Amino acid sequence: MKTKYIWLLAVLLGFTACNNDDDSSSSMNDNLPPLVAGEADFSNYVAVGASFSAGFTDNALFIASQENSFPNLLSMKFDMLGGGNFSQPLMSDNIGGLLFNGMQMPDGSFAQRLYFDLSTSSPTPLQDTPTTEATTVLSGSFNNIGVPGAKSFHLGVEGYGFANPYFGRMASNPMASMMGDAVAQSPTFFTLSEIGGNDVLSYATSGGSGVDQTGNFNPATYGNNDITDPMVFAGAFNAAVDALILNGAKGVVTNVPYITSLPHFTRVPYNPIPLGAGTAQQLNIGYATYNGGLQFALANGLITADEAAARTIVFEESETNAMVLIDEDLTDLTVYGIPSYRQSTSDDLFVLTLSTLIPQGYGTQIPLEDKWALTPQEQLAIRNATDAYNVTIESVASTKGLALVDFKSILIEASTSGIDSGDFTLTTDLVTGGLVSLDGIHLTSRGYAVMANEMMRAIDATYGSNFEASGNFYDCGNYPTNYGKNFR
Repeated sequence: MKTKYIWLLAVLLGFTACNNDDDSSSSMNDNLPPLVAGEADFSNYVAVGASFSAGFTDNALFIASQENSFPNLLSMKFDMLGGGNFSQPLMSDNIGGLLFNGMQMPDGSFAQRLYFDLSTSSPTPLQDTPTTEATTVLSGSFNNIGVPGAKSFHLGVEGYGFANPYFGRMASNPMASMMGDAVAQSPTFFTLSEIGGNDVLSYATSGGSGVDQTGNFNPATYGNNDITDPMVFAGAFNAAVDALILNGAKGVVTNVPYITSLPHFTRVPYNPIPLGAGTAQQLNIGYATYNGGLQFALANGLITADEAAARTIVFEESETNAMVLIDEDLTDLTVYGIPSYRQSTSDDLFVLTLSTLIPQGYGTQIPLEDKWALTPQEQLAIRNATDAYNVTIESVASTKGLALVDFKSILIEASTSGIDSGDFTLTTDLVTGGLVSLDGIHLTSRGYAVMANEMMRAIDATYGSNFEASGNFYDCGNYPTNYGKNFR
């Protein structure tokens, strides 16, 4: 990495959180109109959602990220229009991660936050021990019911806290549901955000494992990684909205972006393997028997010439060799002792966690299992489900008179040309893009400030408020892109 980029990263990492309500106010400019609420009543705001609503960033939930969550940012603007207290189930530290009866819970959604290590030029987890005890149930009710990992059909599940400790520590009682706790507060205004994201995300982050590879949906099965059936999603989403608007509350919903455009799935190229001539030759010798088996299958009419060519493994002296992966959509030749191997193409996507394993022989000596890659067929299954979810979300928003944030279009723009926010152009580039955090999926605190602005823009358009015209959008430059190793 060139020196100038290292210095750029050092500057980015030097930002600290700024969590005040003075970003842009009409009081700063007498020419701006006063802030008005329009038809909305912000006196009791409740946020329902998943990790984005919680403020999850850099692969963790921690105090600073929660304070910069988009619901908390919105609540400070709503406070200017008579909004009440906005309570959040704060973690105990800025480390992230959870303890269960004093023992650290496994990595994944319960891990410590990531920071960018300049010495290794990579995201690295903190080594500090978490102090947030999952079995300690917080007292009181909470306006932010953002629960990392929540899927659409989890919203109404009673006793969901037993399955998800993030909800368990905030639940009003052991048998509470997310929607039950939300509705019990009689909200006058709500956000129902990123519902549907986790319904495809767990499938995607597991490389498409856990569901029929043709993309068929089975509503009778819900494995940890299955894509949620669109009909099940529609029922859960409609039920959630109906419950929230029962007493006349107004609100904002968001559609679901194409998650495969996030850097978690685009950072690792399909051809990342540098090989010298000698190593390439050794690998070709190792795959010679496999390639010979393909010729046997071709000669006996078991596969076409095109499939034989696509499945042939060839390495060369190059900086950009493709990887060997297992593709279950290929013709099954295992009865003849021929595995379902092929080399990756530009149509394949790979999960971010694979990047640390490639130097260990993954993709060369070790063919990649399904969990590391998203084939075109698996990507299509994600897109089809996302499109179906969005049909439901957009229909409900229209028929119920709710504000809608087109998060799908925003992410497409960010991943192509970038989105302008104040003095910044934010992209989905990992580390330097400013929008997506170090885990490659969740937003940065700066990204959540942008999301709060988009929420306010939608509220203005639907309910006649004037957050934007009155100068009350957030300046995203006041919010960090990540938190350093020593941030506490």
